[in-house]
Amino acid sequence: MWQLIGLSIIQSIMLSFGQLTLKLALEKMPTFSWTTNFWGDLLTNWWFMLCGILFGGASILWMYILKHFPLNMAYPMASMSYVFALLFAIIFLHETVAWNRWLGVAFIMIGCVFVAK
Repeated sequence: MWQLIGLSIIQSIMLSFGQLTLKLALEKMPTFSWTTNFWGDLLTNWWFMLCGILFGGASILWMYILKHFPLNMAYPMASMSYVFALLFAIIFLHETVAWNRWLGVAFIMIGCVFVAK
């Protein structure tokens, strides 16, 4: 059980950092267009490359989790990425979070505790 929790935390952090780096990549991009300049800028954007690495690593870890743990326990644990994404938005993007979102995060964590038991 503790192994599932630990792996789920790592996988959730990777997913959340992937979302953060995707946001940072898109902020540096011009308006979307089907031009070679746009796609060249996207494919040479370091934040976008890092995003792909993080999403890829999280996907490989998720495959390991699914192979070794019951889906009914593993899938709810993936919701921890919501918690980490919220924290990363505050820490790295200096976003403010309303109280009702904190309440939602608390419910998510309570749900993870019930699933883990």
